[in-house]
Amino acid sequence: MNPPADAPLAVPSLSDAEELTCDVLVIGGGTAGTMAALTAAEHGANVLLLEKAHVRHSGALAMGMDGVNNAVIPGRAEPDDYVAEITRANDGIVDQSTVRQTATRGFDMVQRLESYGVKFEKDEHGDYSVRQVHRSGSYVLPMPEGKDVKKVLYRQLRRREMRERIRIENRVMPVRVLTAEGRAVGAAGFNTRTGQFVQVRAGAVILATGACGRLGLPASGYLYGTYENPTNAGDGYAMAYHAGAELTGIECFQINPLIKDYNGPACAYVANPFGGYQVNRHGERFVDSDYWSGQMMAEFAAEVASDRGPVYLKLSHLPEESVSALETILHSTERPTRGTFHSGRGHDYRTNDIEMHISEIGLCGGHSASGVRVDDHARTTVPRLYAAGDLACVPHNYMIGAFVFGDLAGADASRYQAYAGELPTEQLREAHELIYRPLRNPDGPPQPQVEYKLRRFVNDYVAPPKSGARLSLALEAFERMHTDIAEMGARTAHELMRCAEVTFIRDCAEMAARSSLARTESRWGLYHERLDHPRRDDVSWFHHLDLHKSPSGAMEFTARPVAPYLVPVDGFDPVGGASRALGEVHAEDVAMAGSRDVAPVASPVGAAAGVAEPERTPVSPASASVPSGERSSARLLELVALAEEEPELAALQPYLTDTAPAVRREAVAVLTETLPPGTGTALASALRDTAAEVRAAAAASLRELVETLPAEPDLRDGLAAALAEPDPVVRAAALDVLRALRLGDAALFAGSLADSDIAVRIEAVHALVSVDAAGELARAAGTDPSREVRVALAKGLATVSAERPADHAQAGGGPTAGAIEAALTGLLDDPDALVRAAAYGALGTTGCPAPLTARAVTALSEPAWQVRAGAATALSVADPDVAVPALAKALADPNADVRKAAVLALTRHRSTEEARAALATATTDSDADVRAYAGRAL
Repeated sequence: MNPPADAPLAVPSLSDAEELTCDVLVIGGGTAGTMAALTAAEHGANVLLLEKAHVRHSGALAMGMDGVNNAVIPGRAEPDDYVAEITRANDGIVDQSTVRQTATRGFDMVQRLESYGVKFEKDEHGDYSVRQVHRSGSYVLPMPEGKDVKKVLYRQLRRREMRERIRIENRVMPVRVLTAEGRAVGAAGFNTRTGQFVQVRAGAVILATGACGRLGLPASGYLYGTYENPTNAGDGYAMAYHAGAELTGIECFQINPLIKDYNGPACAYVANPFGGYQVNRHGERFVDSDYWSGQMMAEFAAEVASDRGPVYLKLSHLPEESVSALETILHSTERPTRGTFHSGRGHDYRTNDIEMHISEIGLCGGHSASGVRVDDHARTTVPRLYAAGDLACVPHNYMIGAFVFGDLAGADASRYQAYAGELPTEQLREAHELIYRPLRNPDGPPQPQVEYKLRRFVNDYVAPPKSGARLSLALEAFERMHTDIAEMGARTAHELMRCAEVTFIRDCAEMAARSSLARTESRWGLYHERLDHPRRDDVSWFHHLDLHKSPSGAMEFTARPVAPYLVPVDGFDPVGGASRALGEVHAEDVAMAGSRDVAPVASPVGAAAGVAEPERTPVSPASASVPSGERSSARLLELVALAEEEPELAALQPYLTDTAPAVRREAVAVLTETLPPGTGTALASALRDTAAEVRAAAAASLRELVETLPAEPDLRDGLAAALAEPDPVVRAAALDVLRALRLGDAALFAGSLADSDIAVRIEAVHALVSVDAAGELARAAGTDPSREVRVALAKGLATVSAERPADHAQAGGGPTAGAIEAALTGLLDDPDALVRAAAYGALGTTGCPAPLTARAVTALSEPAWQVRAGAATALSVADPDVAVPALAKALADPNADVRKAAVLALTRHRSTEEARAALATATTDSDADVRAYAGRAL
């Protein structure tokens, strides 16, 4: 009997695996993988090419190629010039021996591809029409029929002599490289159509899986709307890492310019030779960097973000023949949907310049410098494991470099024959679990949701500009994602593929975050911009940053000095030397709300600190027996049904006093949803429930409903009684609701100033302010042990002073303005900077007499910027003869918030000529708020 159509795929037995054998295993059928397979076969090896899609149209190359970015054609460019160019573009962090392979072998590869049928543009004399895009060097070779490159290569794979040597297995996705005896011996994966487990034994393994293009999330939010080929999810990065290979430069991201909202490349390499270029909204060319690099992207990003943005690809000035030629290339070879996109917006290159933006981040050796560490023969640090193409760290390698290193890998790997030993059982078991785990939880969170969440964290915390704090939060998030990924559900083999890709993305995200955290400098422009380490540090960091998986499973780092150059480059002088082990890189301690004198200590649930929870009995138990799980479920279902009937309080009362806490909590929820008369009093009673979960629900409901609850005496009594409850959550909520409903007075609230819980005391301060109890506040100002409470008291004194005349008798004891001033003066000597800042800020409301003015002027030199900002606020109401000169000096403060406070203070003195002159200087400040407020003041 066949299973239902919607039944999940069955988990296959590990023992039922299909086993394949080869000399050379090539993983990935794109640019580098295709060339690796062809070369290995030409050298006599039996090759197995695995592709998770179909080789006919897989890889980035299948999307079309408009030209070669790095063709070193004899007579037009020299290999050494190209190597120097790439070295400069990568801020000196390169292994020139690898870059030089592309430079010296690129021309032969162009001719080899041409022999296959790939067309490169030539002039009337049959010479290659190499174009100059950058200010130095001519390396761009157009490909008029570039859309057909992959078709040409597939045809080579299917030649009879190649079919005898190359076995292609489409729809097979490897997830792990297998290792034994210290080397690569095969791979484990599965069929993405049938779900069958597949294990491969091989003499050598070549990884050619492309970039990690699905790392950051595009601005559109579409998971697959990436700049890079979205099928490239970092598979090879993760497989290399788990096989023990070193990866390098993972902190150096790929970020590209693109057509806004389309997420396709802007194609400067195509447009520039025709006369197109990038401009800001004023039509000005703005890029100072020469070679395409992270520094150029930093300039681009700055321009987009500046008032000179947006940025455009300017084509409207070109003649018709140029525009027509560009349309032919850009709308067919590069992206067939591009013309449709522009047409849908009513844009024409003849009349519209095209708005550009910035892509999401990714990892890519070929367009940046992040990938698997390889030598000049594509060997990784694991014997018999190779990497080629965008996966390999050969900076700015592009398409020709991918072909060159695929060729190198295929040639070197062809020396080995299939592994004859036993495949590692534990590695196979782990791969099997990684693949099929989602089938055991078919109704778990679907892959798109989990992946979106993961990549949103990448955007929030890892994308440049970077900081140690955000990167540390990223690590916390990625660690939590282990649970989400483990709970993902799948029903089909295709869904298993997508789930496996999420694990690769998570691995790459962690590698990117930890690498970025490890390199404590800024380098490569926007690719690795650290706000907390804004300068390049060649003394400590003229090194490759390598990472690998330790035997214990930890991610460890090594700083490897750059080897001496083969081609000298001005400004860089690498000397090589021994590497230094950095070990693990841990997250920084990210404070959630600044430093504090004493860390808060969590009280036991339902009890205040140091107070034992008293024995309780249910409010009104429905029965003396403990209900069974079945009874509770039935009661909960009754409540759900009852909620639809808009019940009166009497109908809910039996549930509010049910013996099961879950039922009582749900009754509170229904009560909150339906809001029958008497709800407030009932919720106040629930504040005294025996179960913490019910009390918390009642407290939350009271806060939620406070604007709709009538201020009834019964509610006041219930809330007042709750102030004596041991649960601080209850006491804080009671104070909050009593204050909001105007049901309390100073006598009721004052006792809570001595509460053991900080949150309760802060609520008491708010409550006392609400009844203008300035006397109580002033007396407590200098005695509370908590910084947070003292800050609240300082702000509260200012509020009371603003709301009531200074000589008006208060419910709390009738303090004068002098008493408030004395309390704030005492807080100016507080040991905590935030308290002093709040006190100075309060003076800006209560008044700043001459003795305190002098203190405020002195405080403008305090180390803490918060105090300086508070002092500036205090000077806003001080004698202008003293305040204005001091505030004018504060406009040079290094902290923008201090300068903003100074501008706002000067605004109140703008009747003086000196203040207006100072404000005029602030209109050119680097901070937008400072400029804006200064301009408004004038």
